Amino acid sequence: MSSLLIDNIGELFTNDEDFPLGHRRRAAVLVDRNRIAWVGSSYHAPSADRRIDVDGAAVLPGFVDSHAHLVFAGDRAAEFAARMAGEPYTGGGIRTTVGATRSATDDELRGATGRLVEEARRQGTTTIEIKSGYGLTVEDEVRSLRIAREFTEETTLLGAHVVPAEHTDNPWRYVSIVSGPMLAAAKAYAKWMDVFCERGAFDEDQARTILTAGRAAGLGVRLHGNQLGPGPGVQLGVELGAASVDHCTYLSEEDVDALAGSSTVATLLPGAEFSTRSPYPDGRRLLDAGVTVALATDCNPGSSYTSSMPFCIALAVREMGMTPAEAVRAATAGGAAALERSDVGVVRAGGRADLIVLDAPSHLHLAYRPGVPLIRNVLHDGVLR
Repeated sequence: MSSLLIDNIGELFTNDEDFPLGHRRRAAVLVDRNRIAWVGSSYHAPSADRRIDVDGAAVLPGFVDSHAHLVFAGDRAAEFAARMAGEPYTGGGIRTTVGATRSATDDELRGATGRLVEEARRQGTTTIEIKSGYGLTVEDEVRSLRIAREFTEETTLLGAHVVPAEHTDNPWRYVSIVSGPMLAAAKAYAKWMDVFCERGAFDEDQARTILTAGRAAGLGVRLHGNQLGPGPGVQLGVELGAASVDHCTYLSEEDVDALAGSSTVATLLPGAEFSTRSPYPDGRRLLDAGVTVALATDCNPGSSYTSSMPFCIALAVREMGMTPAEAVRAATAGGAAALERSDVGVVRAGGRADLIVLDAPSHLHLAYRPGVPLIRNVLHDGVLR
């Protein structure tokens, strides 16, 4: 059997501009192997080898998590507890995870990464980006990317996460390693290059040096920016044609205008603000300015240890001024835009067969019923689970 008809859909959230509001009622979707072959009314549904009646449930594109740090060892639960007791977040705990990750075996890292990917999949994530960044040596960054590539094609070299302890006396020496031998060794396993451009990590000149080298080597550009305070990240990302600048918590009017006048996506990571007690990004401001917005988990052991895109959708609605439809769109089509993908995050003929069936009649329930496991079924690359 190669074709599957998902029928009697109460609400189909398509992200397809050919349908009003990107929705369809009383809809059906025909899947042929790993592609969507047809979308339309249940009344005109074609025949298929197999039919599933979802009994009025809502069907959405699979979530696209365009920012995650999954290759690591250990956890930082004690750091989280300290923040909840009032200690500020500075990003300094990254080096704790670096030590644990360097000490872990390949099998330990592979097992931990696989568990998180599976955890995300159960919650509706069908496309996920995975960064390195907890090795910070040539060997360990290559190892992290090689393991990440076993789980996704969206892999990102984040050797410029922080300056490792052995190079704090000369950060530019480490910049030369990242933009030289590390990039040369890792580019076979990476699609993207990323830099944490923040105080306590890498300044504008260092970030530009690293990202320019990555772009010259054929990698796409991504950037952590404007998370801990105002900074140059957004302007630098737009200047370099970055696919996405991520966090975007502290933005000037000039930053918003730069994003609105570019193709760079603002990827918002509300799990980090939840976990660090920081101000949430103003999603409403960005959307009203015409900026393309994505939502992602930032899943990592220090500042956002969640793999749940539904949780991030609920936070975006409650804390960031986004409507439920805008939040779902940011978690699907927005994430696809941040990865420069047109085959995911949308339900249309020719797209990849990545769909989720909710245990609810509407996308509204993802924010309306926070914390409730509403993902009934996941269709990933044409395989239903």
